[in-house]
Amino acid sequence: MRPSRGLHLAVLLLLFSASVLLPAARAQEETDEEEEFSYLLDAENGPAHWGDIKEEWSTCGKGNMQSPIDLASPRVSLVRGLGYLNHSYVPANATIINRGHDIMLKFEGDAGSVSIAGTPYFLRQLHWHSPTEHSVNGRRYDMELHMFHESAQGKAAMEPYLEMIADRKDREEKMGMMDPRDARGKASVYYRYLGSLTTPPCTEGVIWTIIKRVRTVSRHQLELLREAVHDCACVSVGCVHSIYAEARTWRRMRGRVRR
Repeated sequence: MRPSRGLHLAVLLLLFSASVLLPAARAQEETDEEEEFSYLLDAENGPAHWGDIKEEWSTCGKGNMQSPIDLASPRVSLVRGLGYLNHSYVPANATIINRGHDIMLKFEGDAGSVSIAGTPYFLRQLHWHSPTEHSVNGRRYDMELHMFHESAQGKAAMEPYLEMIADRKDREEKMGMMDPRDARGKASVYYRYLGSLTTPPCTEGVIWTIIKRVRTVSRHQLELLREAVHDCACVSVGCVHSIYAEARTWRRMRGRVRR
């Protein structure tokens, strides 16, 4: 797929994911402390050691349904009749937070919902990773956005989608009214598999649904994100980025079926 005119970098658009297995008390389990873990592969607190840092993070090392994964076509099964991915979002007040390992936009009121099998899941927050955590046929793109939802019945859902990037470097700042409909999309062709959160404590039971369509992001937007989360080391020729500095590496499928 060719990028749109005037845009320079392709990104993986992760439009939708959901979990019907996580209770509400655990829905916000993802840690906010950037000092506790790292994405550097050779670091003592890097991805290979997340499961050893805390007992409650042991699933990161011992889990059998971990995310992200590579979506390889030969292992994908075609399933018809799942329907479109429909959203019903509304503008709501939001705060943008730099968590060090990502940028999070947290909604303070009702920002709307997405319906899954008749159950509404309400949008709570969204955050960006660079590069993408998931890949398609071995190809990893430049950016990925996770949109986190929660149901009134105490179940949790996650929806990744990429469309915009906030030009903010402060730790936390009120953003006023933000409209999630700017990030709304529909798709009839998408991947689905059972996985986990991609940051500690790596809780499993997340149903990821990832559309095939790839969108674009400008180089300027990508640089803003990487600079905001300290993902660069400046040398005499400029800023050189670690390609996997803010994204978890692939996990084994362990017999799971992608549809």
